[in-house]
Amino acid sequence: MAHAYTPGLKVTGYTVLEKVRRLPLKGEVLVQVGDEVEPSAIVARTSIPGDPETINAAHELACDPQEIPRHMLKQPGERVAAGEVIASYQAFFGLLKKRVVAPVDGTVEHVSEVTGRIILRRPPIPVEVRAYVRGRVKEVLPEEGVVIEARGAFVQGIFGVGGERQGTIRLLADSAEAVLDADAITPDCRGAVVIGGSLVTGAALRRAAEVGCAGVVAGGIIDRDLLEYLGYDIGVAITGHEDVGCTLIVTEGFGRIRMARRTFELLRALDGWEASINGATQIRAGVMRPELIVAGYRPPGITDGEVPASEGLVAGTPIRAIRDPYFGLLGEVVELPPELQPIETGARVRVLRARLEDGRTVTIPRANVEIIEG
Repeated sequence: MAHAYTPGLKVTGYTVLEKVRRLPLKGEVLVQVGDEVEPSAIVARTSIPGDPETINAAHELACDPQEIPRHMLKQPGERVAAGEVIASYQAFFGLLKKRVVAPVDGTVEHVSEVTGRIILRRPPIPVEVRAYVRGRVKEVLPEEGVVIEARGAFVQGIFGVGGERQGTIRLLADSAEAVLDADAITPDCRGAVVIGGSLVTGAALRRAAEVGCAGVVAGGIIDRDLLEYLGYDIGVAITGHEDVGCTLIVTEGFGRIRMARRTFELLRALDGWEASINGATQIRAGVMRPELIVAGYRPPGITDGEVPASEGLVAGTPIRAIRDPYFGLLGEVVELPPELQPIETGARVRVLRARLEDGRTVTIPRANVEIIEG
């Protein structure tokens, strides 16, 4: 039964990741299987059709809709520039002159004899998909994108905001309990992924955005500070598309919560390494966790290609309680009693005995914990 429990957060110094990089609609793939790519490499591109612009030509020329085609100076499929005359009408031996001017750059898409309207299509919008991580192209999805294989350190968080960025990891906290405040963030942190301890303050987050940090990673944040940073309540939708100065990842939750020691020690070991981060989070169907990836890192004692296997829920497994009365507390499994046990609600469920970091040994329903997989 141990392997029936899905791990929660993954915090590991070495693993193999596959990142799917897909276009929003069909286009051109620029790399081949086996190619080595950098995070900034463009692996696929396409163009999204521009927005339509409708012109009431019959009204502007003061003529019947069915007459519009013979007054056109530009035909469907032809490009036009903003300010260029695309249709004109003269009457009374040239004394009365009217014309239609293109309001934007674009292409004449349609001329209607029924409504007397001209539809211009704005220029297409180029879309490029970058590799995001350093790795090797494992698979090409024809006209859609690629699958990139990366090997290295991987840290997932509980919650994040902001999109994909890259930067050099810079440890600013001297312990997992330390608070990251604005004073610690200096101009030379520009482009860095700065690491705090138990909390990042609202002032520090704003300072990081002002300086130009790529990201901030800390144990927790006060929800009020997050609201002020974003300027609105984030609700329950997927995050990752916010227009913010730097990406934020919290590894433990809301409030001041000491970062898990194994997470902090791994981030300490990664100080100075180039990282890819993404704050995208989805906590409902199709769970998505914010992440930090350091491709190329391999801890001492791990040979190339060797990936530590997950043992599931067994004695010694690090866990986090995800419901009261131990919500947010970290510990490790001591015992997994096989028989069902009664709990306060009167139900009989599978439980585990866990030793919390404060030394207490407690009994918790197995459904109330998540594994911190390493």
